[in-house]
Amino acid sequence: MVTVAEADKIILAESRHYGMEGIPFDSALGRVLATGIVADRDQPPGNRVTMDGIAINFDAFANGVREFRIRATQAAGDSPINIGAPEECIEIMTGAVLPATTDTIIRYEDLDIKDQKATLLVESITRGQNIHLQGKDKKKEDRVAAPHQRITPAIVHMAASVGLTTLSVMKLPRTVIISSGDELVEVDKTPSDFQVRMSNNHSIKAVLKHYGLQAAMLYIPDNPGAIDRKLEKCLQEFEVILLSGGVSMGKFDYIPQALEKLSVKKHFHKVKQKPGKPFWFGKHSNGVVVFAFPGNPVSTFMCLHRYFLPWLEASLQLDNRLPLYAILNEDFTFNAPLQYFLQVKIQADEKGMLLATPLEGNGSGDYANLLDTNAFMELPAEVNVFRKGDVYRVWRFGEW
Repeated sequence: MVTVAEADKIILAESRHYGMEGIPFDSALGRVLATGIVADRDQPPGNRVTMDGIAINFDAFANGVREFRIRATQAAGDSPINIGAPEECIEIMTGAVLPATTDTIIRYEDLDIKDQKATLLVESITRGQNIHLQGKDKKKEDRVAAPHQRITPAIVHMAASVGLTTLSVMKLPRTVIISSGDELVEVDKTPSDFQVRMSNNHSIKAVLKHYGLQAAMLYIPDNPGAIDRKLEKCLQEFEVILLSGGVSMGKFDYIPQALEKLSVKKHFHKVKQKPGKPFWFGKHSNGVVVFAFPGNPVSTFMCLHRYFLPWLEASLQLDNRLPLYAILNEDFTFNAPLQYFLQVKIQADEKGMLLATPLEGNGSGDYANLLDTNAFMELPAEVNVFRKGDVYRVWRFGEW
């Protein structure tokens, strides 16, 4: 049996680069950017008007002009229209390019417009006001998005704005999620009193979708022959195998023996933790990594977030994010000499501090309790009594 820290180190040592690929920018949400994005022109590309109103030359105002004759109206997207005399102005809309003969925008709120004349209602203006200068945000060829970050809606927006229709992203490993156990039935079936509907596989698949990873799903009954055949096929077709169930100490937990028979090298089996103690991890000689989680729903869910997702992020070369910590909001006691992953509800107080309220639930089979929590707080094995105000690392899985 290994410690949590040892398991973490062993797993991360097996992270690897799966290559890069180009995909349409509007399908890239959640993927990891492989190369940076650069501006194809200045941003903004010209001096941009930021208020609806009139464009004037400030020198006219400085020389005492307070009433301007409207020469023309210019909308966003129109070619710039120049004034021909100091007392002229252009009625202009937000987003339009500033005419070269003007340098100041006066908003409608500060004007009285009548009979094609605009009279100022204010006595003070500033040269260059209400103008977003060309290249103020970024210059042509400047990097506007760094590589090795998750693609957010803002990055999709930026790709569109620079005309980048294809984004280079980190390739995702071919992944299969396997559920095992004769007690499992399909979601659309009515289970007997001694059966349960498959759910672990669907929750894993849902989590992976946040990374753009579309995993395959398989079911294996508690039959040694069927397990051997399906695992052998998966070892040939996939690069990552995620198993749920069949790794504990029961008579029908055949997965570890099957993996050994198929030459998957065991790196460890059992971790000094709760939940998820029977967790198994190994690697085949062809490079396929195998994460075999205990079948209890909370155990699977915790191990997925604590071990697999950090491995996936390392393999995708996602920039390391700082560990997240929260303040325990109530006293808590746990007597077993195991690292405990306490289900907590994280909320920020009025000072911006993250407070973690324990909601322990009824063990690793109580998946309903996950709906009331949004993180696991990792409590060290060498401590039994945890006090309100103590700070520990948390692993988020829900909305905050």
